[in-house]
Amino acid sequence: MTTLAAVPGLIDATRCPLCGKPNRCAMEIERETGQTQPPCWCMQVDFSRAPLTNLPEDMRGLACICMRCATGESPPQG
Repeated sequence: MTTLAAVPGLIDATRCPLCGKPNRCAMEIERETGQTQPPCWCMQVDFSRAPLTNLPEDMRGLACICMRCATGESPPQG
């Protein structure tokens, strides 16, 4: 599977750069819509199990990872 993050120069800040699924980042939603959002889910998640080493250095800090990747959960089977 190729995500936008895998294509140089094309970063979709609304998608997780690790799995390509929507990251549901409230801060990005607010930036795009101009509508105030509640605090993002990421402000209360422990990222210590996130596989951030799988993300190339030059792609870090450009898009939020999703909750599943942030918590180190395995992708759903099927």
